[in-house]
Amino acid sequence: MATAGALTDVGGVRVGHAGRWGGGWLSGVSVVLAPEGGAVAAVDVRGGGPGTKETDALDPRNVVRRVDAVVLAGGSAYGLDAASGVMAWLEERGRGVRVGPEAGHVVPVVPAACLFDLGRGGDFRARPDAAMGRAAVEAAAASAPGGPVAEGCVGAGIGAVAGCLKGGVGTASTVLESGITVAALVVVNSAGDVLDAETGVLYGELFEGPVAYPKPGVRKAARRRLAEVAARNAPPPLNTTLAVVATDADLTKAQAQKVAGTAHDGIARAVRPVHLLHDGDTVFTLATGARPLAPEPTALNEVLAAGADLVTRAVTRAVRAARPVSEPGGAWPSYEELYGRR
Repeated sequence: MATAGALTDVGGVRVGHAGRWGGGWLSGVSVVLAPEGGAVAAVDVRGGGPGTKETDALDPRNVVRRVDAVVLAGGSAYGLDAASGVMAWLEERGRGVRVGPEAGHVVPVVPAACLFDLGRGGDFRARPDAAMGRAAVEAAAASAPGGPVAEGCVGAGIGAVAGCLKGGVGTASTVLESGITVAALVVVNSAGDVLDAETGVLYGELFEGPVAYPKPGVRKAARRRLAEVAARNAPPPLNTTLAVVATDADLTKAQAQKVAGTAHDGIARAVRPVHLLHDGDTVFTLATGARPLAPEPTALNEVLAAGADLVTRAVTRAVRAARPVSEPGGAWPSYEELYGRR
């Protein structure tokens, strides 16, 4: 069966992006829309400076069992307003936690996390709002089921930076021998580096098998350019890497939370250092429950391992898909601008 190699390979899950680039803008929103009826959700926050909304509701001890969407937004804490637009869209369709006698009496629970990109396009006040969140969820709803997901400088990845490189959105998926699908979507906006400047190799690709090393002259020129970018942007900006791991496995909230926690290992393989005080690193899990999970621990372990591996792969895809940016708020080269396409 053909797959998109994306988060949308999990049946019923859709992804939509919205944002602006230019005219002082360099920011956006990405929305992961769950199937009708929602998905079991969990979260694990490990960055020292997170900006989040409704994450307490995902604690396995609390009453909320399923959510209808997850919002990833630029704009730092201001960008969390994008979730309001998603909530309004869901309410209009009667999707959410039923709280009254009528079908429309619902409160959508929309967990959200933000990343810092303020001023990177020049205008500090150019940041996502409820209208942009609504545009992103509408894009998700209008997308083809199982369709491709745009990567690189889209949605919440428009203003993302990875160390001294341009960051962005990446996604990856796999089907386990059990038939369970696991997928990840990552927005890479890390304070840590994603590549070894001495060799020109992305850290995450060291886990994918043999790597091709750029020629010495290319590496030397890239190191010089990266040093210039680091000097121009010192001290390090506030940053965050956000991820959503989705699966069609039937998970409890506690199991989903374990998947979110293990998925942070995938970030740690691809970003060095990680989980700093400058970071707000956050991973969400969505489990649609379409496929039963075998009772033995090995079955869950396979999902845990796949989630971490796919986060690593999604980080490298995000960096490779990014394009360079030069705006009044800063200039960052892309990986492929420095090292070429391989």
